Amino acid sequence: MKPVVPLILTFSGLFSAAIQAEVSYLIDLTQPLHHGASVEVHFPKTNSNQFTVNLPVWRTGKYQVLPLADGIRFFSAKDEAGEPLSVVRKASGEWQVELTQPTAVSVSYQLHANQLGERVAHIDATHAFLDASGVFIYSPEFRDEAVTVSMQVPDRWLSYSGMAKGEQAHSFVGSSYDVLVDSPIETGINHHRHFTADGRDYELVVWGEGNYDLDKMVTDLTKLSGQAKAIWEGYPFKRYVYMVHATSGARGATEHLNSTIIQRPRFSFRERKDYLEFIKIASHEFVHTWNVKAYRPVGLVPYDYQKENMSELLWISEGSTSYFQSQLLLRAGVITVKEFFEDLAKRIAKNKLKPGRESQSVAEASANQWANSDGDYAVNHSANIYSEGFLASLALDFSLLGESDLKHSYRDVHRALFREHRVPAGFDESDIQQILLSLTGEDYNAWWQTHINSPLSLDFPALLKKAGLKMDYSTDSKNIPYTGMKPNSSLMLTHVQRDSPAWHAGIVVGDQIVAIDGLKVTGKSFDARIKDFKAGGQIEITLFSDDRLKSVHLTLGEQQSGQLMLMSVKKPSRSQKAFFEAWLGIDWPFDRKGLLKY
Repeated sequence: MKPVVPLILTFSGLFSAAIQAEVSYLIDLTQPLHHGASVEVHFPKTNSNQFTVNLPVWRTGKYQVLPLADGIRFFSAKDEAGEPLSVVRKASGEWQVELTQPTAVSVSYQLHANQLGERVAHIDATHAFLDASGVFIYSPEFRDEAVTVSMQVPDRWLSYSGMAKGEQAHSFVGSSYDVLVDSPIETGINHHRHFTADGRDYELVVWGEGNYDLDKMVTDLTKLSGQAKAIWEGYPFKRYVYMVHATSGARGATEHLNSTIIQRPRFSFRERKDYLEFIKIASHEFVHTWNVKAYRPVGLVPYDYQKENMSELLWISEGSTSYFQSQLLLRAGVITVKEFFEDLAKRIAKNKLKPGRESQSVAEASANQWANSDGDYAVNHSANIYSEGFLASLALDFSLLGESDLKHSYRDVHRALFREHRVPAGFDESDIQQILLSLTGEDYNAWWQTHINSPLSLDFPALLKKAGLKMDYSTDSKNIPYTGMKPNSSLMLTHVQRDSPAWHAGIVVGDQIVAIDGLKVTGKSFDARIKDFKAGGQIEITLFSDDRLKSVHLTLGEQQSGQLMLMSVKKPSRSQKAFFEAWLGIDWPFDRKGLLKY
């Protein structure tokens, strides 16, 4: 059976329009039903004997090596006369084209794109999402040359990208491959809105049906986008595109140079708690446009697309972004003070229940991110660059406010990073400490060793008291029995917390619970059954461990029921109110009775 001839060769007329660019990409999306496309890439003349082309082995925004080239088939190359060239596969993301004389090179291949959840490439009958890291090869020799992408698409499809539009319909141009790889394309049947904020143009593009309200999304995104000036002086873009996938299963988001892609379950927009998740993600990715895309640690400058990009400062890239996301929404009036406090309280409560915070510093977690995996071991033995990075940012912010007599905050650090360390400069630990010294007059080396290079341990009551806040539980909260293990619906244990009662009883992940005190228990009834006992009491757990039935005795611990809450201290002082206002940039929100005014 002969290989299928790439469809892209049937519309070579597009190439004449794209030939003006140094590197031109042509992609045929007219037969998208089975996630397929054909790609042709035209490179300028090279004098090399061996011409190397690559596909990245990771995509920006996800610090993990991925099998991105798995969807490529029928890879071939030709010289400028149309004669075939010998190609040798050298690595998962590398091909060498053998040359006998200087020539321009054309490469063609078929692409299978069904990686929606990875936000790399997805093609179906209704759309195509194209992140160049999983779609378009590049040559290191021509990485810095201008690029053009031309697409042939089904009727009714509309195409959007953070890149500038080309001369032809469904085409885009960029100044380099680095711009292309950080400017995904969304083309298909979609909804589109245009809006402006603080003198900048924005677009909202939504693919997929769901219970979202486009008008509300635009209203809140407009408010959010106008708050960038609260942190930074100026913008790294002239136009920004919010891309949203309302779909089933896939969820998450990725930041890009002047756009973002956000994926949410299609019916997770109407309820307030669900909508808050969407708008927080949008804020997170918007902050990334500065923190990561405009400035980032030296280990990630320039991006090396063929291997891990190591840094001990990823907690700043991700944790600090998480730290600022709700602050911008609060300033914009998109979320309430109560919602802001609920988010912060959940983060504190989660940290207190995570043993891994005692095992790993945020610096070590940053360096380990490329090898990191979620799950039981990570919770018990690892810090997280997002959650612990958030709290490290909070601690640094409060330290800055105190040391500078409220003249400077952590926002000023990021303002300086944008001003002084923009890509391709990058920044390292010494640059951060120099900024801290300039803002406070204090040497932060000792602070850094304690909070960044050592496991993070914060006295939350003392920290929050500076801002006139305290932690408490609702009046109906009480102590309840606690096992430290989490079963799924079939009572298979997915997590056993380190140093918990279950941990000390010898119960491990993968064990399957059968009965408690000799009586059958189900996944639905497990939590309620545990509440039948008292903290400090002993129960017998019958379970399968490695397919063997056994019984263990477990002494129940105790934990507080209800959600942790943040509220005003009694009779907050002027200095506490001033600290709060300098921290968040809003007025003191409580009345004399300690109730929220807004």
